[in-house]
Amino acid sequence: MLTADVGLRRGDFLLDGSLTARAGETVAVLGPNGAGKTTFVEVLAGLHAIDAGAIALDDATFDDGRAIFVPPNERPVGMVFQDALLFPHLDALRNVAFPLRARGLGRRTAESAARNTLALVGAGELADRRPSALSGGQSQRVSLARSLVREPQLLLLDEPTSALDVAAKSEVRATLASVLSTFGGIAILVTHDPVDAFTLADRIAVMERGAFTQIGTADEIRDAPRTPYAAALVGLNLFRGRITVLEPGVGVIDTGNGEVVAAASGDDATGEVLGLLHPSDVSVHLHRPEGSARNVYPGRIAAIDLGGDRARVRIDSAPALVAELTLGSLSRLGLHPGQEVWASFKAVEVRVVQA
Repeated sequence: MLTADVGLRRGDFLLDGSLTARAGETVAVLGPNGAGKTTFVEVLAGLHAIDAGAIALDDATFDDGRAIFVPPNERPVGMVFQDALLFPHLDALRNVAFPLRARGLGRRTAESAARNTLALVGAGELADRRPSALSGGQSQRVSLARSLVREPQLLLLDEPTSALDVAAKSEVRATLASVLSTFGGIAILVTHDPVDAFTLADRIAVMERGAFTQIGTADEIRDAPRTPYAAALVGLNLFRGRITVLEPGVGVIDTGNGEVVAAASGDDATGEVLGLLHPSDVSVHLHRPEGSARNVYPGRIAAIDLGGDRARVRIDSAPALVAELTLGSLSRLGLHPGQEVWASFKAVEVRVVQA
């Protein structure tokens, strides 16, 4: 069991988050750039000492912010960085064997273990190549082997696919999925790519501005994202605010940047709530619409994101909205960034959960 209660200040930035994980579990730390994700795993690795809190693996405390600090080389931790950071003068086999040789293991024994670990990550044929002869994806697989050869209890993966092209990213992701499925220790995967998080992790810890804002399974976060960032990750509009009853079964959420009418009853109709709305339930109009929709807003198109046969239209309105349209509808309406439009959706389409 990993327990990490981390308090660390670096200038104006405060990292203040708590996370637990069990053996055999992969937890993805997911968040935007600058959220503190890399700093968090560097703290776990021992590259920074914490100011407050405690970090422990089972009964061993690594850092208590006061008297105890176990240096990186004495922690049962393997780490894969964004860049492979392989020794350029050593071939892949000796790069992977290096952690064992540095601990006094004989060359033959260390290289035998390294060869087996390279095979584990599908890189056995790369043993004799130096880093200059490796592609980005191959380098990351060798780096992964080097982090695994010590059989660590804690595996830290810091954006392992972020520097790769699309093909290499897919290749490394498949390798990681295979390795993590049988890894007996704890794996912490840092990423800003929701595909990595949702395909590789058992749980996701969303980090924003140095704090964990939501921790749960992919389904839990999809069903009830707790922040606009989390909602955007799973493709939902999110409205946070206080709800008041407008009439039986209907409430109004005051977001602080506009009001949203939502169907709500019982415990959902009081206090601070989250309103969740799928972008496909948002209609876009060139003129103010007439009809039964309780929510109608003027706005301006901020951006249009194309993907497959759908388009996501981001609208500056109060509150801000994302609509999902077919390419046919996009063309028929002649939509473009900067255009003034109207957006609408029905109250019944807004799902309300307690904040």
